[in-house]
Amino acid sequence: MKVLACIKRVPDTGAKIVLTEDEQRIDTSGLGFTMSPHEECAIEEAVAQVETHGGSAHVLTLGPPEADEQLRTGLAMQADEATLLETDEEEWSPRATADALADGIDRLDDEGFDLLLFGNESADAANYQVAVRVASELGYPCVTGIKDLEVEDGTAIAKREISGGEEVYEVDLPAVVTVKEGLNEPRYASMRAKMQARRQEIESVEPRAETRAGGLEKVRLEAPETDDSPAEILGEGSEAVPEIVEILAEEVEVV
Repeated sequence: MKVLACIKRVPDTGAKIVLTEDEQRIDTSGLGFTMSPHEECAIEEAVAQVETHGGSAHVLTLGPPEADEQLRTGLAMQADEATLLETDEEEWSPRATADALADGIDRLDDEGFDLLLFGNESADAANYQVAVRVASELGYPCVTGIKDLEVEDGTAIAKREISGGEEVYEVDLPAVVTVKEGLNEPRYASMRAKMQARRQEIESVEPRAETRAGGLEKVRLEAPETDDSPAEILGEGSEAVPEIVEILAEEVEVV
């Protein structure tokens, strides 16, 4: 069984985001980078499926040379191979990204992958488009937002949580599945595994130029407003109760 996990290099989700003066990009000079929590679950699921069924787990990303850091994290989590579709620092639209990934997936393996795993959405743009577009381009069935996955006899059984229950989908492989945090518990990469991953070869492939045309046009980025006002101490113990009740009644309107 051949399983592919697609990931994305994103700014540290806990960092304060500062935009450049032209509002066209994030100022990354003081930022750390990571992958989305959903995508950590995608890698874990790829490795777990291979451990159960045999085969190989591959990690793929589209991004700048520095994205090899996230690929090596995937290798340290026991993925077998990693490939970088190397770009410049410019952000690609969901359409262009999906075109490049679909083309790269075709070029990676002539026999094709049995299962393609994506995070449900990236932690930065959250467009919810790339996996669906890749599935459409490759002609594969696609199930999104799943929190339980079983593979048996060439079939994937995927479960999605809904209000009051769950939806169950059964699709033939090859298929595309987007996973959400909570599907599994991503394994901790030991220091030894990280050191081994640093020495492991990562294939770098240039995306074909024609895959970049078209898609959404970015007008500008806008950072959400932050409340920097100091916290107000209403009192201590029972003395604070009247103040709290007044705020809940008059400002929050829940009492």
